[in-house]
Amino acid sequence: MQRIFKLEGKVQQYAWGGYDYLPQLLNQENNEAKPFAEYWLGAHPNHPSKVLVSTPTEAVGVTTENLDAFIQQDATNVLGVPVEERFHALPYLLKVLDVRQMLSIQVHPSKVEAEKGFLLENEADIPVTASNRNYKDDNHKPELMVALGSFWLLHGFKPEAELKQVIDRTPELQSLAPVFEKEGYKGLYEKVMTLPQVEVNARLEPLAKRVVPLYEAGKLAKSSEDFWAARAIQSFCKDGQYDRGIFSVYFFNLLNLQKGEGIFQPAGMPHAYLEGQNVEIMANSDNVLRAGLTDKYIDVPELLKHTEFVGTVPQIIKASGSETFYEAPVPEFGIYQYEVEAGYLKTLLTDSAEIFLCLEGEVSLTAAGASLSIRKGEAAFVCAQTEVELQSGAGGKVYRATAGCV
Repeated sequence: MQRIFKLEGKVQQYAWGGYDYLPQLLNQENNEAKPFAEYWLGAHPNHPSKVLVSTPTEAVGVTTENLDAFIQQDATNVLGVPVEERFHALPYLLKVLDVRQMLSIQVHPSKVEAEKGFLLENEADIPVTASNRNYKDDNHKPELMVALGSFWLLHGFKPEAELKQVIDRTPELQSLAPVFEKEGYKGLYEKVMTLPQVEVNARLEPLAKRVVPLYEAGKLAKSSEDFWAARAIQSFCKDGQYDRGIFSVYFFNLLNLQKGEGIFQPAGMPHAYLEGQNVEIMANSDNVLRAGLTDKYIDVPELLKHTEFVGTVPQIIKASGSETFYEAPVPEFGIYQYEVEAGYLKTLLTDSAEIFLCLEGEVSLTAAGASLSIRKGEAAFVCAQTEVELQSGAGGKVYRATAGCV
């Protein structure tokens, strides 16, 4: 049986995406200047990748199958016994993101809560594709990202001492200090996220008058919360109506990851991506609860219901030489980064069904007598329990996605 296949993903053209990075990576034209936000590689039923199950001939073109259907034809053989018995499907989704505009303030539900929410929305006859749907599937969505360059994000609530400092030094937030002192993270965040819109406007308009002129004059550094607040005001606030998501810019950890650095975000952790490109791996889900800084559906009560109101000390994962394993504390996934030089050769055994994604240069994979090369922007799908020879003549960078339960 063939064990290794070319894999074609799906581009998601969300409004916040960039115009150049993903088209250049994927060698696609973008003459209409559409936003290329995410490139999905996986078997999510709403957007499955395509497996190239045959090579073209003069008479017949390439034959493809949806990855989810391809797996189910022989799930035990393709996924491996541990993954098939536990998940019955490919448990992860691999993505490349290009964040041009700030993403929504968001939280992902736990597995149990995702199952409940999905069932309730089904019983309410809300179509899965509806714009007002919170739960697109019944799975949780823990995620791990690796920066492909300088990448900015918000990640969990600041530790208590840091949050107090930010409140104290930001004139427009100082009146919230007693709330945080008496009611902690939950009381503080619920207050600003449930204020009547007129009060949101009254609190944020003075902030806008202070920070937007500084932003426009180039006097704010990206390491300042004021920079991102001003950008959010310009992007999302119209006609004197201010987006309450701006409070989160000050309350959450503001991080700048460098190339090769990774970070994990569990269920319940509030976060938002701000700028840059990354590789992201997550449980096979599209469940996102949003509370601001977006044109998509917002459901503040549902987000608050699932938020963990605790201070977070960010745990940044550093790259470690030519081969780095970014381990996640969940059974669905893990991811390797290989920075390979010319003449590189490594033999490995796939424990589960795995996806190899080349982002720089070119690498070749040989398995069960078959060989294929993947260049920049190309990917391969390899069945479980397959001995693979990974090599590169000229060097390159490749990410290897795997299940974490084996």
